[in-house]
Amino acid sequence: MRSFVALAIGMLAVPGAASAQTPASTSDADRGYVEASLQSAFGNVTSQSYGAEVGFTIRPNLQVFVEAGMVRDVSTPEIGVAAQQIAGFLSQTQTTVAFSVKEPVTFGVAGLKFLFPTTGSVRPYVLGGGGMASVKQDVAFTVGGSDITSNIIHYGVQLGTDLAGSFTKPMITAGAGAMWSPWQRLVVDFQFRFGRILAEDGGINVSRAGLGIGFRF
Repeated sequence: MRSFVALAIGMLAVPGAASAQTPASTSDADRGYVEASLQSAFGNVTSQSYGAEVGFTIRPNLQVFVEAGMVRDVSTPEIGVAAQQIAGFLSQTQTTVAFSVKEPVTFGVAGLKFLFPTTGSVRPYVLGGGGMASVKQDVAFTVGGSDITSNIIHYGVQLGTDLAGSFTKPMITAGAGAMWSPWQRLVVDFQFRFGRILAEDGGINVSRAGLGIGFRF
């Protein structure tokens, strides 16, 4: 995150150098954009995120955006503790018990993006919005190297909703970044996003920092 912030500040500090490329006019840049993004995700755990975003101008310096994507893992401490308890129970009668925990998320959000006025090819912005997120509780147990998750009931265990299945909850998001047009309609988006999934047993925070690449239309 620190490296992302330093990079964004460095770009904003040299608008003259950026505009020496092929500056985009305000009217062209404000029509809209579409991009694909690849990000590092961090919160309870560190993983990766990827997705796509599209934006449309509704008035000068103000756009509506829609983003959809996936975060590979947002595992909370609670799901790890619950899985450890099950593994402990199995260890009473079985040998070489192990488990793995993962909570992948798919999400879709929409909101508003404000682009700060500029005459160069770098356009800093802030955004905020909300949507929905689907969290899958992907927990696996092995005994002697063999996966027993699908028939764990035969070992005297019934997995609860805290370890199995999925749930869908509201998600809010906020962020900032800088969109750079280095050549014609190409857009490079240096971005940071913060999201919170409003889960029943406590919110799940996930931050994403990375790069989007797309084009203006």
